[in-house]
Amino acid sequence: MDIRLGNGFDVHAFGPGDHVVLCGVKIPHEKGLVGHSDADVALHTITDAILGALAQGDIGQHFPPSDPQWKGAASDIFLRHAVDLAQTMGFEMSNVDCTIICEDPRIGPHAMRMRQEVGRITGLAVERVSVKATTSERLGFTGRGEGIACLATAALMKR
Repeated sequence: MDIRLGNGFDVHAFGPGDHVVLCGVKIPHEKGLVGHSDADVALHTITDAILGALAQGDIGQHFPPSDPQWKGAASDIFLRHAVDLAQTMGFEMSNVDCTIICEDPRIGPHAMRMRQEVGRITGLAVERVSVKATTSERLGFTGRGEGIACLATAALMKR
């Protein structure tokens, strides 16, 4: 059996807006996230984790921010691409673990919907998707409320 692990890390700054999108879920917030696409830092991180497990580069290589076709794109497109690539290469997803790092918005009330949405996109059962949050104890850019960071691990296997 071929088992592969990949990790991803991403950050997005806060900017104007009235919501953020995390794991494909729209969450009301007094600020939005800035990015070329919908700035879903969590789905970007999960996408990078899968691409890393496959040794297939990163999200920017597959969807360059310089390409105008990805302006404002929904990040589920990127994640679905990574999952499809894994399947083409003979791998199936085993599980995903995602940690969102921010002071606000509160993630807990939305975590189950986020898990369900990641499961829907990846084809994973919700019990194989972990979405959790932590703060940085008011330290650094996340602690000052300047943005959100995220890290994720994805496990893939080939029989």
